[in-house]
Amino acid sequence: MKYFFLSIVIILSMGFTTAAIAQQTIFNVPSGDVLDKGKVYGEFDFAYFWDASVGAYTPRIVAGLGPRIEVGVNVNGITSAGPSRTTPSVAAKWKVYDGGKNGWAFLLGDAVFIPVQNRSYNAGNYFYGEFAKTFKTQTRVTFGAYDFTSNVVASGNKAGGQFAIEQPAGKRLTLAADWFTGKNSAGYFTPGAVIKLSSKATGYLGYEIGNSGASNGNRALLFEIGWNFN
Repeated sequence: MKYFFLSIVIILSMGFTTAAIAQQTIFNVPSGDVLDKGKVYGEFDFAYFWDASVGAYTPRIVAGLGPRIEVGVNVNGITSAGPSRTTPSVAAKWKVYDGGKNGWAFLLGDAVFIPVQNRSYNAGNYFYGEFAKTFKTQTRVTFGAYDFTSNVVASGNKAGGQFAIEQPAGKRLTLAADWFTGKNSAGYFTPGAVIKLSSKATGYLGYEIGNSGASNGNRALLFEIGWNFN
């Protein structure tokens, strides 16, 4: 019964846990990058929760509007096996401050979630603000705060912190990790690697560890493939 209940919880949370924010992310936490005006980026994410034998799929498209603003669309909540809870989301990210040589940046972002299949709410929102600091070693740390309205990641409104670190380990490989705090369907720590496959293609491989229930199997493998169209 314990594992059956855990499987249900994982299935119901699939709509968010696979990088469901329609903008450039590290794995799940929004990155300090913003697409230049006219640039278009696409991504397909897949997460597999083996204890529940459930896969989640999330396609995404992001475009740069400029200056220092990008917008995107996701289709979240597509799962197999188990009932999908398809939830498109529309998001925007604005790099309010870019310090250039001092390495600092400040970003604001917002995403609106609109369930269209097996929905348990009509609409929801995710808002955040975060700082990103790039050091001379090219190490970048990201830290900020988030707020989710009711029913997006939990039955009530949820607020917390979002953090990340990225460390280049060569021209093609970056070691990275990100983390949403809190015991909700966003609450995962994800370490992994980002691999530049070509001038246009980027691969992501992460291991998601739940803030709660990890010892009972609330973990997942995360695969992502991104493509720069221009």
